[in-house]
Amino acid sequence: MKRRTFLKNGSSMIALAGSAGLALPFISKFSKTANAQSIETLLPIPKLLENLDKSGETTTFDMDVRQGKVEFFRGKQTSTLGYNGNFLGPTIRVRNGQRFRLRLKNRLSEITTLHWHGLHVPAIWDGGPRQPISKGAEWKPEFMIKQEAATLWYHPHAMGITGSQVYRGLAGLFLIEDEVSDRLDIPKTYGVDDIPLVIQDRRFFKDGQFAYVQSMHDIINGVIGNYLLVNGALQSTLKIQSGLVRLRILNGSNSSIYRVSFSDNRSFQIIASDGGFLERPVKMNSILLSAGERSEVLVDFSDLKNLGGINLRVDQIQGKQFNAMQIRVGELNDAKYTIPAVLRQFDRIDESSSNRIRKFAMETMGGGMGMMGGRLTINGKRMDINRIDERIKAGTTEIWEISNRSGMMMSMPHSMHLHDVQFQILSRNGKPPKPHERGRKDTVLILPGQSVRIIIRFGEYKGVYMYHCHLLEHEDDGMMGQFEII
Repeated sequence: MKRRTFLKNGSSMIALAGSAGLALPFISKFSKTANAQSIETLLPIPKLLENLDKSGETTTFDMDVRQGKVEFFRGKQTSTLGYNGNFLGPTIRVRNGQRFRLRLKNRLSEITTLHWHGLHVPAIWDGGPRQPISKGAEWKPEFMIKQEAATLWYHPHAMGITGSQVYRGLAGLFLIEDEVSDRLDIPKTYGVDDIPLVIQDRRFFKDGQFAYVQSMHDIINGVIGNYLLVNGALQSTLKIQSGLVRLRILNGSNSSIYRVSFSDNRSFQIIASDGGFLERPVKMNSILLSAGERSEVLVDFSDLKNLGGINLRVDQIQGKQFNAMQIRVGELNDAKYTIPAVLRQFDRIDESSSNRIRKFAMETMGGGMGMMGGRLTINGKRMDINRIDERIKAGTTEIWEISNRSGMMMSMPHSMHLHDVQFQILSRNGKPPKPHERGRKDTVLILPGQSVRIIIRFGEYKGVYMYHCHLLEHEDDGMMGQFEII
């Protein structure tokens, strides 16, 4: 698949041929290095952490960060990292209005953090690079859940090593439920008709180890893999028993951008983006997700019993096509659902309520020449933990105009993520966002040559948070800044 074909729904972008020409030969080095047969398996469903407080007012969980091993390829043990296991972590499910407590033990031989991606949380518990957890130490965050139902996630965010730790397996889903999600007549039985899908690509060396390397090419283009994992498994099969299924999709890759669809091009209803439900379902047959973005979709598979099965297809921006997993139908149960015409009333932020406009340019130092001209920056600056880049008054509303100014020789996409807040997209290059992008967001894809305007209502918590490119190799290289809510 050509990059232009892949990104045909993008607008006003610079051609991506430069970086594509570099990426594909490099990836081919690793295309057959694992030299082993992958193991076919049923799709693993991450364990669901249950509420330990019977009153329901407080939810308390225990987790540890540990080293592990996984046999992705027959006869080859890959060294991994995981939360409460060998690879990835459990799905945490909470409710709006609950008090959340966690006891986290770092059993690694290196420093780490645990960041709540998409969660409105006090700065001291944000889990960014300002809250390091030393090896052998414990971390005990405690805060109130104060936001609507959504599919969020958690992952490490230590300075300069986020990409390495996520690549080796540190990530998990964080689900919030509320009265609206309770009321909707949609699939909600976790692991049965409400299915989490953590999608990640990886490269492997001949001995089966992850091929996570730190060349300049990887810094500029991201570490792009030629094998695809779904919930930590290669070539898995999802067997379903319900005609209508809810898929919670996370692009958990380091830097890849995915177009997700089905092999028979069937349509589905998008019901939620990063920060929760859209106002109304949006019918599509593919969706583009950059690293860190999430989408919830409803898919009708009731006809699959006669078809035998179909594949979830994931196409990388770099050109690799994957049959990510097979979907098969077993004996259908009697569960009947309706696709709501309206999901929830949406509190749209009025542009006129903005107190200030800030501008952010994502570019490279030295004239935008990529590897030949310098490193990645925001507004010409690389991350400095001792510098506050923006100060924002609590309770105010701002518009941020974010432009991708990567140079013509190394035109590359970026993905801007803001900690603590959910925002709304106002426009892309002056045009309104597509319907599926009109919900709450915390991560937004910005293609080469694009300018995206977002509006943010900052909350009551005071302290220092991050904003950064969520292509993790870009983040680790310094494409990150700090804003302080005062």
